[in-house]
Amino acid sequence: MVFQQIWGSLIMDSLLDALQEGRLIELPDNDKQDSLQLLAHIIEAIPSVPNGTDVAGLVLKREDNYNTTLGKGFAVPHARGSFDGDLYCAVGWSPSGINYGTPDGNPVHIVIMFLVPDNQRSSYLKEVSILAKALNELHDENNLKSASDLNTVRNYLLDLVTSAKSIVGPEARARMIQLEVRENLPQVERQNIANLLIEPITIITSATLKPITLGQNKELIDLLESSQNLAESLNNNNKFFDYSGWRVLKRNLSIYQAGRTVYECIAIKIK
Repeated sequence: MVFQQIWGSLIMDSLLDALQEGRLIELPDNDKQDSLQLLAHIIEAIPSVPNGTDVAGLVLKREDNYNTTLGKGFAVPHARGSFDGDLYCAVGWSPSGINYGTPDGNPVHIVIMFLVPDNQRSSYLKEVSILAKALNELHDENNLKSASDLNTVRNYLLDLVTSAKSIVGPEARARMIQLEVRENLPQVERQNIANLLIEPITIITSATLKPITLGQNKELIDLLESSQNLAESLNNNNKFFDYSGWRVLKRNLSIYQAGRTVYECIAIKIK
């Protein structure tokens, strides 16, 4: 029983945490870059992730050189961090599928993005290795294609994590225990971000008028429209900016007559 608890807790532990702590979202569209940016900003919003960690930049740079698909509708992009801490991930579900540039041309429906601190590289490799084996032996791609809501996807992934324990052989379990003993690192308190807020917003700027924000969250609208430098923040070359606890991700912009610019954005915050 003790043996079972030791190795069982190591089976895709960070994926299980993400599913339990609210880091599974439905992706708003099927654009690869937009999806990766959104998942990266969710990881950046975890309180224990060091400030200034550019997960989005690191992931997108790596994707320029490597395609991180595992096949069967899954992709596992990651960013490496030059610090010690927990292995974190965020999960995105695309109902229609993302054109991920896979060798077989099939769309990706599940994106599991990892942040890999220096002390978690071995754990990350083992987790991805187990996930790849689980997909090969246990996963039925049609189950995701027919999923109609996020709760169905969450339950399916939870079942996949649970079933993965049955395919890990004794030698792999022994290596996991050795790894756990060798690292013997202090535990970092896990952060629950089940109260994550994700708000789609549209911001209209012009050369002569104050910016106008359109959205469903009145508190967020009032906050942004009271900012003295909202237009400046939008016009800079960064893909996002932070304001009063919100991270605003700029996804698209359109330029119109009379100097008006329309920004399609997503705002992220932990309550």
